[in-house]
Amino acid sequence: MNIEFLITALIVVIAPGTGVIYTVATGLGRGRLASIAAASGCTAATILHLAAALLGLAAILHASALLFQIVKFAGVAYLAYLAVQILRDRGSVRFDGIETGEGLAGTAWTGFVINILNPKVSIFFIAFLPQFMSPGQTGAIREILLLGGVFVAMTFVVFVIYGQIAGVVRNRVLSSHRAMNWIRRTVAVMFAGFAVRLALSER
Repeated sequence: MNIEFLITALIVVIAPGTGVIYTVATGLGRGRLASIAAASGCTAATILHLAAALLGLAAILHASALLFQIVKFAGVAYLAYLAVQILRDRGSVRFDGIETGEGLAGTAWTGFVINILNPKVSIFFIAFLPQFMSPGQTGAIREILLLGGVFVAMTFVVFVIYGQIAGVVRNRVLSSHRAMNWIRRTVAVMFAGFAVRLALSER
């Protein structure tokens, strides 16, 4: 593992995507504990994508146009659904109920579904990780697991930090109806934008 991998992985993780936006919106709307649940769900999906890459499922998705399109448009539909639900909700930016165990599980599940329905994540691992593997490495699987594990851990930590910052400022934001309306519309537009980008993406 080298510094180039760590820097590149950090840039990829901190770049705003569906997982980041969902975690931040959850932190603003429901608080710091809920944002950790959101980050956990998003990260769990990333772990499965890494496993899919290791098992060759990403290669199957890349090779099968029909399978890729099915998974892709399921993700598009879900992101569009979330955008509509956010616009319809006139309260704070919310995705689930109160912070009960069931509510937190639902928050984590939504984050999981958002990330798992993006087939490009698995393909990203196939394309990204081999660039940083040691030449002539005999334990390729072990090294991919190490690199992937670091990437997953970095994803969770960064998402939690995003969510905690959002949770800290939520009281000030929630007290402003104008700010909440702006956040609601912004989040809805971003999810809709992610849906369009995913719909237009190629393998």
